[in-house]
Amino acid sequence: MEINVNKKDWLFLGLCLLLGILAEESFFRGLIGISYLVFIIAFYAVFFWRCRTIYFAHQRFGYLVVICIWLLSAGYVLNENILFYILNIIGIPALVIFHLVAVTSPKNFRWNQFAFIPYIFSRLLNAIKYNIAFTSSLGKLAKRGADDNKLLVWKKILIGVVISLPVLAVVLRLLTTADRQFALMVGGIPDLFRIVDAEGVMRLIVVLICMAAFFGLMQVLYIKQMKVMKLQDWQASVKLDPVISVTVLVLINLVYILFTIVQFKYFFSGSLQGDYTYAEYARKGFFELLFVTLINLSITIVVLSLGESGKNSVKRMRQVLLTILVISSGVLLTSAFIRLSMYEEAYGFTFTRVLSHSFMIFLVVIFTYTLVKIWVERLSLFHFYFITALIYYTTINVIDLDRIVVKENITRYEETGKIDANYLSSLSATGVLGLIELYERGENIPHLETILRDKQMEARTESHTWQSYNLNRERASQKLNDLQFK
Repeated sequence: MEINVNKKDWLFLGLCLLLGILAEESFFRGLIGISYLVFIIAFYAVFFWRCRTIYFAHQRFGYLVVICIWLLSAGYVLNENILFYILNIIGIPALVIFHLVAVTSPKNFRWNQFAFIPYIFSRLLNAIKYNIAFTSSLGKLAKRGADDNKLLVWKKILIGVVISLPVLAVVLRLLTTADRQFALMVGGIPDLFRIVDAEGVMRLIVVLICMAAFFGLMQVLYIKQMKVMKLQDWQASVKLDPVISVTVLVLINLVYILFTIVQFKYFFSGSLQGDYTYAEYARKGFFELLFVTLINLSITIVVLSLGESGKNSVKRMRQVLLTILVISSGVLLTSAFIRLSMYEEAYGFTFTRVLSHSFMIFLVVIFTYTLVKIWVERLSLFHFYFITALIYYTTINVIDLDRIVVKENITRYEETGKIDANYLSSLSATGVLGLIELYERGENIPHLETILRDKQMEARTESHTWQSYNLNRERASQKLNDLQFK
């Protein structure tokens, strides 16, 4: 890859260097908080400045994705959930790369096609190639005007040093073992290099790596679009025979129809059967039903994506069987939802249970659209699935599921007098705020004061940098410091 470096490239490289410094400050100085949002704002400011002269494709979709990215980044300021904290460290960069490649791709190139996945990787590979070519061009600029003979000598010296390093390591090891005095003398040599700040060197390396990543990717996206790779439609080479698909659907639906009859007979009655405990009835059955529902969704997607329509009679039969499968999946979801609700009534609300509830609601939306897709074939599954999943994931990040867990447990406490204070204290700052509310109301909860005293001591001893600023954590810390115990 041959590139021509101009003044704008040097200016942009300087901006990427500043962006690399900000990335190192934001993500490698402790807990991530407001620093993620600050970095995302700076990153997109640089990107839009660099690509200000090019036309963005898929603009409406791009606006949706960038809004979700900014909201997910704001989640590090607003909420404090460890699961989303970890997921978003990887998820947000992946979403950013997807967004940048989508809006800079050719206008007629659809992002919801399978070919878009290798296209993303080709852009990342080109970014690496661009950095190599840019470094090579810098080397050529450095050589300009230099004596070729002197450069050749220095190259040979460097090669000699590299070759001698492993030999010196072995020889020094043997000599220090043979002579104690020599070992003492050699052992003092590292003290001469203590002026070198190892941490500073590592941070410099991180900055340079980030700078190269930002520079290479944005330069490749800015440069005139390369010709979109022509990939054979993967669906064209794999087709599912309509008779086979109908046979599979008939057998599966027979099982689900029988199961649905059983469900309506006693599972939907809301009462326990036989010797089942709540834990056996709700927890075990819930996960099994949810897993079967996901299997059904997978079968439906495969048949709709790869299955041949066949003749009119076979086509109608396939549509009817898929409809029965989707309705049966709805019954399974309803049964799982009721089981989990009964378990929560008996044992209280947790983050996992509330998350499972929200995921089932998401699946209801997915199955509803899939049911429409069965009869309206021109609709795109992946297009809707991706946008719905993105909105769902962003929503559960922003609304703070921990707050819902705390609210529901407090409501349950008011009705039954039962609450797990230890669990709420382990949630996050949101759980601590809920316990403070209960304490200030004068509720007589075992170990509540002890828990809050421990949290108060932690709040008074811990300190965070500006990068780690979190609104909920600051509110909880302030309330703990102001809390007066009886």
